[in-house]
Amino acid sequence: MGKYFGTDGFRGEANVGLNVVHAYKIGRFLGHYYGKDHKARVVIGKDTRRSSYMFEDALSAGLTASGADVYLLHVTTTPSVSYVIRSEDFDCGVMISASHNPYYDNGIKILNGNGQKLEAEIENLIENYIDSEEDTLPYATKEKIGCVIDHSVGRHRYIGYLMSLATRSFKDVKVGLDCANGSASSVAKGVFDALGARTYVIHNEPDGTNINKDCGSTHIEVLQKFVKENGLDVGFAYDGDADRCLAIDDKGNIIDGDLILYICGVYMKERGNLANNTVVTTIMSNLGLYKAFDEAGISYEKTTVGDKYVFENMIQNGHELGGEQSGHIIFRKYATTGDGVLTSLMLMEVMLEKKTKLSNLIKDITIYPQLLKNVRVADKRAATSDEEVKKAVEAVTEKLGEDGRVLLRESGTEPVLRVMVEAKSHDLCEECVDCIVTALEKQGYVIK
Repeated sequence: MGKYFGTDGFRGEANVGLNVVHAYKIGRFLGHYYGKDHKARVVIGKDTRRSSYMFEDALSAGLTASGADVYLLHVTTTPSVSYVIRSEDFDCGVMISASHNPYYDNGIKILNGNGQKLEAEIENLIENYIDSEEDTLPYATKEKIGCVIDHSVGRHRYIGYLMSLATRSFKDVKVGLDCANGSASSVAKGVFDALGARTYVIHNEPDGTNINKDCGSTHIEVLQKFVKENGLDVGFAYDGDADRCLAIDDKGNIIDGDLILYICGVYMKERGNLANNTVVTTIMSNLGLYKAFDEAGISYEKTTVGDKYVFENMIQNGHELGGEQSGHIIFRKYATTGDGVLTSLMLMEVMLEKKTKLSNLIKDITIYPQLLKNVRVADKRAATSDEEVKKAVEAVTEKLGEDGRVLLRESGTEPVLRVMVEAKSHDLCEECVDCIVTALEKQGYVIK
């Protein structure tokens, strides 16, 4: 990770950690970098945060000042930006979003000409330019100055693309959607309505400050209650920029990213569509998923946390399915990023083609109890390197043996350490997590 760019772009509190000057300079650099031998074309999407409009203007000013033409998708999803880049031959694209973070945070996520997360080398060049005291990049003049173009048609084409992927009508299927008052508000309901579903939607009225607030995939219990109270067949919850999806089955069970990978992996294997008979996961995936894959005869690979790293592995090794427990699921045949609405459609396909309920598709997998605690710390690297903290982790590892595991890792987007334990019981999970957190507190790393 760099000074500004983490695993999911440049993220921070709006006009505190990430301000309009940062956005302007990012625009200036991208316009110059991609416009060296032609007039660069850059597409921009944003989520529903109040500050997203401010950053959109700042990015556009920087890009056009460097001679690039800017195409605005307006409020849309991260995967739609990726789709438009790939399908319409843009040089790069930018999504303005802080994903699952609260409304006062924001982020700038840059996608390259293939619709993939930007290469680290280019991010490093951007960081150097942001920190440079002198602006050495030339300004465009006269007819070379860029212009800003409304490109909402690109979002509509993406919606059409999603609808084209459905294998069956959703007629009479009662589907709940939690749009998190975010990007999915502009996409999800239209897709499910057009495919014939009886769609029940909540948190679909963004006001600039309610994105992710007690809703969406980070508050899945809200959709869980809604599905049960309304007797729905299935429910899908998205995050702020709709690149992740969690589901609720007909019995009210939470279907997280691991279960989605299992359901789709088994289905693709049955149909001969699981390339290399392998699913790409991250180190956060549940031990129960790997045991279930072993039973199903499916191989798997593990990457560090971040859908960016999952996709890199998929590309390098030719795998078709990968994702994270958090709900970032990548179907490489159809997308180069996690796509929450696409994931919903893929789960609908499995249910409809197999003529069964979502709850029946998870009967052969047992997920181990897991506890994840986010601990705010002053220095992530120092905390993970501390000898007393290491001893606590080693003690927990020895105690769990082969019937569990522990993971202590730095967040790529926040000043927190993530302490995760899987064990045979929730009580044992809590005991082991507390052991590590106590060590962090004793060593003085925890911010109260």
